[in-house]
Amino acid sequence: MAYEASQPLKISLEAAADLSAKQYYFVKTDANGKAAVCAAATDIPCGILQNTPTSGQVAEIVVVGVSKVNSDAALNEADLIGPAGDGQADAKVAGTDTTNYVGGQMLTATGGAGVIGTALINCAAPVRAA
Repeated sequence: MAYEASQPLKISLEAAADLSAKQYYFVKTDANGKAAVCAAATDIPCGILQNTPTSGQVAEIVVVGVSKVNSDAALNEADLIGPAGDGQADAKVAGTDTTNYVGGQMLTATGGAGVIGTALINCAAPVRAA
């Protein structure tokens, strides 16, 4: 079962678009300083979206902490994760996904795409899966 814990570092940014269907997805900061869903596996995530804002509303983002995440495929406990091409959490393999950024580690497993799991998030200084 997915769960959350204390989230020590959250930020609020204006939503660049309608993000109402993107809760628990990886988001990035766009060129205007607004929150946008990660649209490529190589995007640098700033955190996980916590709410469901529409364009111009406040997007609540966990940068560091424990959060629910929406998975792109089945994920296992301890998998390193970062954004998939649609912003969902995707497994990242160190030494293989060298152009992809890691933004966290799974704490619970998910059974497949679109399943909510729990992850330890650290997007304060994301690194590549080198």
